[in-house]
Amino acid sequence: MLALDIRNLNKEYPNFQLKDVSFQLEKGYIMGFIGANGAGKTTTIKSIMNMIQTDGGVVRVLGKNMAEHEIELKQEIGCAFGGVDFYNRSKIKTLTDVIKRFYKHWDEAAYSGYLSRFKLDENKKVAELSTGMKVKYTLALALSHGAKLLILDEPTSGLDPVARDDLLDLFQELVAGGEISILFSTHITSDLEKCADFITFIADGQIINSAEKEEFKESYRLLSGDESQLSQVRERMISYKVNSFGFTGLIRSEDFDPSSGIKAATPSLEEIMIYFAKKEPAYV
Repeated sequence: MLALDIRNLNKEYPNFQLKDVSFQLEKGYIMGFIGANGAGKTTTIKSIMNMIQTDGGVVRVLGKNMAEHEIELKQEIGCAFGGVDFYNRSKIKTLTDVIKRFYKHWDEAAYSGYLSRFKLDENKKVAELSTGMKVKYTLALALSHGAKLLILDEPTSGLDPVARDDLLDLFQELVAGGEISILFSTHITSDLEKCADFITFIADGQIINSAEKEEFKESYRLLSGDESQLSQVRERMISYKVNSFGFTGLIRSEDFDPSSGIKAATPSLEEIMIYFAKKEPAYV
């Protein structure tokens, strides 16, 4: 069964548009959702959650239409958004006592376990929490009601490297049983190198590619060579940069001839994002 099935999402704003966004997340896997700031990640996530009215498209969660079964399905979704602020004067315990009433399957033992794992003191006020601690609290809430799908927008933002690594381990533990799936939006691509099974890449409101992580990376080549070699591939490159040593740039694997003699390597997720973001030359 698909945990998440997105078909032809469209949303138009005065200066931005989601255009026929489609991708699928299989049950029991982690999908990294990447793209530059302003590419459409948060708009897509809000569309999935029915937090904004789209201009077209269908979202299915666990086989059911989100628009038709929103209240039921939100019991099955754990959602954490970066940058969400809580009422600063309240204690964590007070907030939790309100929030947990919305969930039929709230698990107090699981919640207490996450508080302990994240080293959160429920008697602290929100104003006393660091940015990273607020992120951890949001995640503790998202993980404590038996959700089958976690939708996380920049969940590691504000966390130190040790805390981020612990969180990535937790994500992998959660999906290991095959029942929980995670859509994980982030600009920290090194986190996805560690934990993601699939990658979906969005740029300018359009899905560029959605595939298994290694397949996704192998579909591109990072080239480097001298300026004379650049002339062989210039027209086919996604983008490139020239320096005193020659050039480096990104090309689709299908557009590259390995017998050309140009040095080629598999790019990282970050390198793919960087070269797609460059303006000259560029195509999507």
